[in-house]
Amino acid sequence: MIKYRLVCDLDHEFEGWFRDSADFDVQSDEGLVECPACGSAEVRKAVMAPAIAKGSASRRERLAAVHQDMAKAVERARKYVEKNFDYVGDKFPEEARKIHYGETKERGIYGEASGKEVKELMDEGVKVAPVPASPKKTDKAGAAKIQSASSKKLN
Repeated sequence: MIKYRLVCDLDHEFEGWFRDSADFDVQSDEGLVECPACGSAEVRKAVMAPAIAKGSASRRERLAAVHQDMAKAVERARKYVEKNFDYVGDKFPEEARKIHYGETKERGIYGEASGKEVKELMDEGVKVAPVPASPKKTDKAGAAKIQSASSKKLN
């Protein structure tokens, strides 16, 4: 849809919505576009300024609020996993497989795994999900470790 500012031959200004610019041309040529003030079918497109976003400060504020809400949700998810799942550290791939293949008790676990290990688990059908890293959990170089969670209950 496209909105045009229109003007009739008596200089009455109004707006009209059209499927596209060709739709305006067809309707105008057939006399279907009329001025709502005087009924004139002599209607043309008025000069329009490009749409410029207004209130960019409020848009930035809204975007910042969305980011803050997302950060809070991520933190809640991480805390939930840490509270309700067993931490298995770098034994995560091994433990996830044991649970998946029924070799050990079914339970929710979380720990560290490399990207390659996570891909291998997924290729085997083991249900895993990334867990947002805790600010405390970093490797010796200070980079965040990949954390994953596994549970038969994850979908």
